[in-house]
Amino acid sequence: MKKCILTGTFDPPTLGHKTLIDSGLEMFDELVVALLVNPSKTPYFTLEERKEMLALMVDTKRVRIIEWEGTVAELLKAENTNLYLRGIRNSVDLDFENANFYASKKLDPHLQAVYLPCPQELLHVSSTMVRNSLRFHTPIDSYVTEEVKAYIEESERKRGN
Repeated sequence: MKKCILTGTFDPPTLGHKTLIDSGLEMFDELVVALLVNPSKTPYFTLEERKEMLALMVDTKRVRIIEWEGTVAELLKAENTNLYLRGIRNSVDLDFENANFYASKKLDPHLQAVYLPCPQELLHVSSTMVRNSLRFHTPIDSYVTEEVKAYIEESERKRGN
């Protein structure tokens, strides 16, 4: 059984994340989606909200959603896999992912990264675009799934935004 790891902050999870997860499930039997906890970042959505949104948009029979505070190398070892899935939108993403790959490879020489290009129609999608849209009260329809949109709208209503 082939298992792969996908990490990110998913603040919030987007259509790009969903596409990457769906593509990963075509290649792997199981996908572990790890929400990275970075104490130096202040996310827009809580960790629990991000986990709930991810659960709304994925097949939770084959996708396990976890929290992770350590390195990718430690996570791969803990999950007993060496496969690490990453999405690439542009050359900036590729440079960033390659730098992280080589740093992680020093910690775990068996690590294998799988880079998947973003579908052309989603090149504009990012969690940053969603957060900016929320701050400026503009539509988020083209960035998130319907389930995540409904969740965010309810969350924003509760926050008074």
